[in-house]
Amino acid sequence: MARQLKTFETSLGFFDLAIAAPSMKAALQAWGADSNLFHQGAARESKDPDVVAATLAKPGVVLKRPVGSDQPFGETADLPTNLDDHKRRPARVRAKPNKQPPQKTDDKAARKAALAYEKEQKRREAERRKEEAARDKERARREQATVKAQAALDKAEREHETRAAAIDAEREALESRSQAEDARWEKQRRRLDDSLRKART
Repeated sequence: MARQLKTFETSLGFFDLAIAAPSMKAALQAWGADSNLFHQGAARESKDPDVVAATLAKPGVVLKRPVGSDQPFGETADLPTNLDDHKRRPARVRAKPNKQPPQKTDDKAARKAALAYEKEQKRREAERRKEEAARDKERARREQATVKAQAALDKAEREHETRAAAIDAEREALESRSQAEDARWEKQRRRLDDSLRKART
């Protein structure tokens, strides 16, 4: 059975955020908070009927508005325009909403909102899985490209080593022939020098 949703509010950066979620933990996860904003006093459950209505119309979706404004919450919001004024004037304490008796929740609407929340959570989870699959595919493509490039490098290195070894062998053979030629020439030169000396005497 779907859990009943509550509306939670916080302020992060330039925006006030609100969400209809089954628990504080679910709200913190949706906001991407890395600490417990409720324990720090930076988040609370909202009983404002306008905020509750807006979040229950889009359960599980983080709604926002410019921080410190009374604009309605929506999926997108403009940046606050009164930041400079806020610096020049003393901080305004936001008026607390009139205490109204809590509205009796329509069971049918609450069930519908809870089901919509679960649907949104499933959509987010499917989107997360899709992004993860895309990341895995890209990682596999990079790994495959790396293996292919490494194999080409290894092959080129082996070919270089084979050619270098052949050149070294040729160099050694030429060196050996050169030494043999030097030895032959030295022997022939001594013999011819001896013949020349004998002819002169």
